[in-house]
Amino acid sequence: MSNDPIKDALSRMPYGFYAITSRNGEDVNAMVANWVMQASFSPRLIAMALQKKAYSYSVISEGGVFAVNIFNKGDQEAMMPFTKGRAKNPDKMKEADYTSAPKTGCPVLTGAAAYVECRVVQMIDVGGDHDILVGEVVGGDTLKPGDVSDTLTLLDVGWSYAG
Repeated sequence: MSNDPIKDALSRMPYGFYAITSRNGEDVNAMVANWVMQASFSPRLIAMALQKKAYSYSVISEGGVFAVNIFNKGDQEAMMPFTKGRAKNPDKMKEADYTSAPKTGCPVLTGAAAYVECRVVQMIDVGGDHDILVGEVVGGDTLKPGDVSDTLTLLDVGWSYAG
């Protein structure tokens, strides 16, 4: 517990832990994110909070596509190279092992259990340090067996990104 009861309350919300990949022409990137959710059944929409200063922000806003790579708990190490931003790890995509998703060309990272590809519908400036990115799901696949109980979460990693 901290001295901030609101932060403590927000830290109680469970979050997945995903690799968000993006493409703008030949420029590809991968970053980790946890504020991601399905936001509509028809059309299928994904909503995600995207930090304005993230390298992926410009790649996604200019390229108009992104993918959510979903990992199993046992594959946490496959995501770790993407936890550092481009400023700290400028060559992370040169060393990354991935295939291109069929609809958007976004990287599907080796080790992912599943992925969904999205085309940007809207980027909403909500006045904070993150914008809300809404994408329509245009493709996806399951690559490894499992279900939601197998999905890697922020709790599994032992990190907190809330408050």
